[in-house]
Amino acid sequence: MQTRKITIENAVGHKLAALLDLPEGNEPVAYALFAHCFTCSKDYKGVVWVSKALAAEGIAVLRFDFTGLGESEGDFADTTFSSNVADLVAAAEFMDRELEAPKILIGHSLGGAAVLHAAARIPSVAAVATLAAPSSTDHLAGVIRSSASGIESAGAAEVRIGSRSFRIRKEFLDDLSAVNMRDAVSGLGRALLVCHSQADRTVGIENATEIFMAAQHPKCFLSLDSADHLCSNAADARYVGTMIATWARRYITA
Repeated sequence: MQTRKITIENAVGHKLAALLDLPEGNEPVAYALFAHCFTCSKDYKGVVWVSKALAAEGIAVLRFDFTGLGESEGDFADTTFSSNVADLVAAAEFMDRELEAPKILIGHSLGGAAVLHAAARIPSVAAVATLAAPSSTDHLAGVIRSSASGIESAGAAEVRIGSRSFRIRKEFLDDLSAVNMRDAVSGLGRALLVCHSQADRTVGIENATEIFMAAQHPKCFLSLDSADHLCSNAADARYVGTMIATWARRYITA
């Protein structure tokens, strides 16, 4: 796999850091755009392993850091779910101008929710794959409120996510409450692959069921057996990437 560094400018002028993983020695059969999980980055090992597996199957993958995360500019406290969707659209527009328009969207966890919403604004996309995605944003909103009970009255608060603290504003919660996942899924209009593990203790398997049931055909479900939410085992992540590539070929080569 070859990897190139790329810089993308989003709608408000922030520079977003990205990496493009290319198949070794061959022209890509298609390009995919990858959205990482909430407060993660393009360099998280699960993201890298999935991308490597896709590149090995001939699919180029652009993975980037959302605003305020990883190496991207901007303040995370100023971001919302809607701004994440806008970042995805900006990345897709960059690909269309400079590389090739993405035919596949892949999203992990909240990134999965984001790609389901962004697809409507990216006409080149033929296939969407979600990995451990929530069927509603209510769970994340509840986690944030329980971690910072005064966020509504104070307007902002420090919230512990994993081993790090992030400043989150009330506007982020307000934006989450406006997200309609069912409408986004039912109106997707693209082939959908739902990847989820029954062992996921962060976003339960019932979320995959709800997404799958709301979606129109063509749709498929991929069980990840004992994989954890972050897909932190290399074998699990590579399996995801290989299976997405195999499934997507039906739609990207038509």
